[in-house]
Amino acid sequence: MLSCCGSRAWAHRLAAHRPYPDLDALLAAADEAAYDLSPADISEALACEDLPVPPDAAAYAAAFTALAAAHSAYEDRFGHAFVICLDDIAPGEALDHLLAGLRDRLGNDREEERVLAAEELRRLARGRITRHVRHLPPARSENTGETRRESIGNSPYVPV
Repeated sequence: MLSCCGSRAWAHRLAAHRPYPDLDALLAAADEAAYDLSPADISEALACEDLPVPPDAAAYAAAFTALAAAHSAYEDRFGHAFVICLDDIAPGEALDHLLAGLRDRLGNDREEERVLAAEELRRLARGRITRHVRHLPPARSENTGETRRESIGNSPYVPV
C-alpha cells in the first residue's frame, strides 16, 4: 500500500480493515483514510513523491527544462515535491497539463497548496490502487486448482 501513498498511517488503516469485498469498497476506504490524514501524514506522503514526468517529456528538451525549473521553484516555495494526478489526461496533453498546473499552483499560499496537494495524493492513490488490483495475478480455483482470471467485480475480496 505504501507504493500507492507514502503515508504509513494511511497504509496501516487500509490494511487493518481488509479484506475488502470489491474495488469500490477499497477505493472508498482509501478516500476516507486520505481525508483523515494529519499534516504530518501528508508531509510523509509528499516526501515519497517524485516529480511526475510524462512519457513524452524527453522528446521536448525545452519543455523538460521548463518543467525542471518550475518544479525547483515549487519545491523552494512549498518544501515538497509537486504532485498532480495525470490519470485522466491524454498522453499527448500530459506535459502541457503538468506545466500549467505547476505554474498555476505556484501562486497559491501554503495552506491552499497543502489542501490541493493532499487532494492530488488522494487521486494518485486511487489510480495506483486501481492499477495494482487490475494487474493481480490470475487466481486458482479452490475446487479444481485451475488458473482463472476473474474480474474484480466477481472477486470475493480485494487483497491488500
